[in-house]
Amino acid sequence: MPAVALVTGAGSGIGKAAALALAADGYRVGVLGHTHQEISATADDISSAGGEAVALIADVSDERQMSDAVAQLVGRFGRLDVVVVNAGINGVWAPIDDLALSEWNKTIAVNLTGTFLTIRATVPQLKRTGGGSIVVVSSINGTRTFTTPGATAYTATKAGQVAMVQQLALELARHRIRINAVCPGEIDTDIGANTTLRKKGETEIPVVWPQGQVPITGGLPGRSEDVAEVIVFLASEKARHITGSPIWVDGGQGLLR
Repeated sequence: MPAVALVTGAGSGIGKAAALALAADGYRVGVLGHTHQEISATADDISSAGGEAVALIADVSDERQMSDAVAQLVGRFGRLDVVVVNAGINGVWAPIDDLALSEWNKTIAVNLTGTFLTIRATVPQLKRTGGGSIVVVSSINGTRTFTTPGATAYTATKAGQVAMVQQLALELARHRIRINAVCPGEIDTDIGANTTLRKKGETEIPVVWPQGQVPITGGLPGRSEDVAEVIVFLASEKARHITGSPIWVDGGQGLLR
């Protein structure tokens, strides 16, 4: 029976690239997101390429919706082997004394609580399968760099994701479930569309960086596919001895900054 993967935030960017790459590798894929049009388009792209996909509409910060989505996926394909925890937002980047509690809560709800709810809803299915792989999409922010102006809430969630990965690697090992994090740097996606930046001048550090932020590409951002290929590797048996590890996919950006 072909393996089954769930990818959250699969409507665009890294999530969509990961869903397409997993499908190309033979997985049947549950593509999950909160925007019907985007998620349906990803599922259609997989089907057009000869793969199998089911579109799952859910808010990752909503416990019932996530539970129902996982049940729908397993009801359709009968099992679950791989979970890609990708859904996230940049949220509001602002001075700490200008950041509203509601703005903090929104970023925490999507990025950190959403990670918790996704893992909690899927682990029982991975146990039932007899093991599997979870890949959490974190960031260089909060793990390697701390220079993004005003990104306190965002970096807290990204650091928290890596801490969850390392904590759960030990807890889940007895069930043959591996869990790792990929930490992208600057990637050419549209996540900037959900970023609100206020009073940058009050939080940025006046440092002049060398030309370009990504050394390996001469300053150009990476591609979603660069991250997706690492995700496919971590999902596979080739990564059978890797768990609890953050893997930076940043072209050396985090070392420069």
